Amino acid sequence: MMLVPGWMWRLGTAGRRVAAGLAAGLFLGAFVLVEAGSWAGAVVVFVVLSLFHGTRVARRMENVWPAAEGMSGADRTAVVRATRRGEAVDDPRLASSVVEYARALRRGAEEDRLRRRVVLLVTALAVALAVYDTVRGSTGQTIASWLVVLLLLADLVWWPRSRARLLARADRAEASARRSTGGH
Repeated sequence: MMLVPGWMWRLGTAGRRVAAGLAAGLFLGAFVLVEAGSWAGAVVVFVVLSLFHGTRVARRMENVWPAAEGMSGADRTAVVRATRRGEAVDDPRLASSVVEYARALRRGAEEDRLRRRVVLLVTALAVALAVYDTVRGSTGQTIASWLVVLLLLADLVWWPRSRARLLARADRAEASARRSTGGH
């Protein structure tokens, strides 16, 4: 939810499913292709992850910010953009939506905190696998394994700071929205 780019909110439910699914499917299908050298495996991963991940992301977006479904794509995008930038929303009728979306981001951050230990454990396992692949695996396996380690390390190092900055901007936008609506 917190990593969903603002432009995806402009899309309807089906569009969000397709956009999120295609991104995950292409990315992880490419990993399978590099690691295993298998086009068939890459296609299977692409299809399965595109369907499941796209559906999961769209449902999570709907559950975390249910009021978004009653808004136009342009309004959702304006709210998301203002909130993520920490700015006042241009249209005063959208101020309450900024407050709701800021709350949704905080709920997403709370859920994210619960997964940090899992990411740490997976990173340790990925390092062990990458070392093993370096010694015993093919070049493709070694490259894929170390890329996974780098992505997991980036998640552990980069994401907490980025999340904190995003939440600080959301707090500023929410405070501005509350002022424009008289504190409600």
